[in-house]
Amino acid sequence: MDSKDDIEIKAAEIISSQIEDIQSQYTDEEYRRLRRKVDKYLLPLMFLCHGLQSVDKACIGTQATFGLREDTGLVGQQFSWLTTIFYIAYLLFELPSMMLLQRFPMGRVLSLYIVLWGFAVLCIGFARDFAQLVALRALQGLFECCISPGFILIVGTWYKTREHAARALVFQVGFAGVGTFFDLTAYGIGSVSYKHPGVESWRYMSFCLGSLTILAGALCMFLLGTPSEVRWLSPDEKKMATARILDNNTGHDTTGTKHWKWEQVRECLADPIFWFAGLNGFLGSVPNGGLTAFSAILNTTFGFTNLQAVLLNLPKYAVIVPYFALVGWATMKKNTLRMWLMMVSNIPPFVGFILIAILPNEPQYKWTKWGASLMTVTFIIPTFLAWSIIPSNVGGRTKRTVIMAFSFLGYCSGNMVGSQIFLAKDAPRYVPAIIACAGCLGLQMLVVLMWRTVLVMRNKRRDQSTRELDVSEEDRVKLGKELGEKDCTDLENPFFRYAT
Repeated sequence: MDSKDDIEIKAAEIISSQIEDIQSQYTDEEYRRLRRKVDKYLLPLMFLCHGLQSVDKACIGTQATFGLREDTGLVGQQFSWLTTIFYIAYLLFELPSMMLLQRFPMGRVLSLYIVLWGFAVLCIGFARDFAQLVALRALQGLFECCISPGFILIVGTWYKTREHAARALVFQVGFAGVGTFFDLTAYGIGSVSYKHPGVESWRYMSFCLGSLTILAGALCMFLLGTPSEVRWLSPDEKKMATARILDNNTGHDTTGTKHWKWEQVRECLADPIFWFAGLNGFLGSVPNGGLTAFSAILNTTFGFTNLQAVLLNLPKYAVIVPYFALVGWATMKKNTLRMWLMMVSNIPPFVGFILIAILPNEPQYKWTKWGASLMTVTFIIPTFLAWSIIPSNVGGRTKRTVIMAFSFLGYCSGNMVGSQIFLAKDAPRYVPAIIACAGCLGLQMLVVLMWRTVLVMRNKRRDQSTRELDVSEEDRVKLGKELGEKDCTDLENPFFRYAT
């Protein structure tokens, strides 16, 4: 709990940086014009790259229905290990890669990683056996590990707290846009194998996705980055971009870049938010890991052909895009809805998984089971919104980096577990795995409720302390900005307020 003495001491130590004067140099219209320019340059690019990441790692499931397992001689749990090894590499290189993002130009590091992961995906098309596949999937996990957290950190350097969730959801829904393109392409490629049985169509899927990813990474070299890095802003616009986000109380894109602060790491370990972020990432990713590898396979077990299974993904995208838009609009309008939406979004998937588990694989139920699988598409919302909450709710560059990395550690661990609980002996229905996915979503709702309760209680305590000190709202905001510019953490900054 923050005492009045602590607040007075920190307030007395503040050295005025004339933040108000910096912000007042620009008009609201100039800020809006800058935001539109940033949206135009960054969001389509991140939409494409994040969509490619989601499709690239999930493509293995579609490829399995087009002969990957047979052509490379996979047996037993070897196919599951292609997803597990991806997330093992993702996990091992997560924190080192995040440290690289802090110490070097973020845009350049991310662009290099995108190009290299593109080459890994491309080379999967040449693989002949399990050893080659598992090595390439490990490299793919290594190079994809910092893309999602890196994009979230970039959003935090450009946008106000109120805008974080909506902007993050714009690029996170990229999997629907890129997925639609890929599924139509995969349908065309797969159709060739029906006319020419000797064609190993799954290889050409890798060639297509890998080439596109390499081109996207090359484009990022010129356009992606933080306000201080990009070339498409004038010096005055860079200054304006920095001034625009000072209200976040988390500093700007160069705050805290020179030193790794171990005291902020220690603070993480004592902060329950750190553990909530990791646990949320784990629980939400167990079903993700399973569906990444087995979604297409499950559709074929319902009674559909592999080509039909590809086309049946399209309605899922038609559902998720408007739902993402609705969630983004709601979080822009009210900054206290994020965590409620995280909980609500898990209810349809929970019901959907239960229906898939209890209904038999008989012809009269195949469309019902497909409808149940359609209900599961919103389960990704709690994970995606949690990622946007971190830059909004965590002060201190090192602390923010560590919590983001730990959240993705949970994400990787959950995906590894999710891919392994689908056991070959449980085929074709995989009932134990489906029930486990439902259980994880139920537990995730409980974790989010506890997480929100902690944040609401902190805000109430700080509001009470501020009133006792007779600090006006205007002064509280100003003091919060100044402490944020000094790279203070959210716990060190008594004027910080959490978004819920």
